[in-house]
Amino acid sequence: IHCTVYATGCIFKYDEAHPLGSGIGFTEDSFPNFAESFYSETKGYMEQMLKCYPSCLTLRVRMPISDDLIHRNFITKIAKYERVVNIPNSMTVLTEMLPASLAMAQKGLTGVYNFTNPGVISHNECLDLYTKYIDPTYTYKNFTVEEQAKVIKAGRSNNELDTTKLMEDMPEGIEINDIKTAVEKCFQRMAVNLE
Repeated sequence: IHCTVYATGCIFKYDEAHPLGSGIGFTEDSFPNFAESFYSETKGYMEQMLKCYPSCLTLRVRMPISDDLIHRNFITKIAKYERVVNIPNSMTVLTEMLPASLAMAQKGLTGVYNFTNPGVISHNECLDLYTKYIDPTYTYKNFTVEEQAKVIKAGRSNNELDTTKLMEDMPEGIEINDIKTAVEKCFQRMAVNLE
């Protein structure tokens, strides 16, 4: 029986082999290098165990963004923060990616896939689009990762995931935009939904 698991890509952090801004992303064969939160550490273990099941499709979702402002939406979360770090990350725009996951399951794909839109986008870029499309009065401030570490209980994963395998294996007829295009289109839909 085929099983699709919506897992996480928050099991990595930028490192010497995958430097911030380099465009070198973690692949599906990369071993987790981020265990600064209980969540990430246990998800890293779980992914390794799921590899034992040949009928399992494991999708590494990151910072999911939806077309509404529901509390689980990444945009809703960061818009409530007093300050944010400005680090580019891989992210998943659900409106594009959920239909892709169904097509992948129907095709019978298995194994691990980095399940994000290609490329990276920063928190600032997301919040600038929030200001442009949702709330022109909204403002935010930045702080460094070191400053952030002083006010949070667990570390945060920041990384870029390589989507080469995903795009090569994607069933025909499924359109996946790069993350910057996908997020802008998401905000355009969100603005209409809020009218």
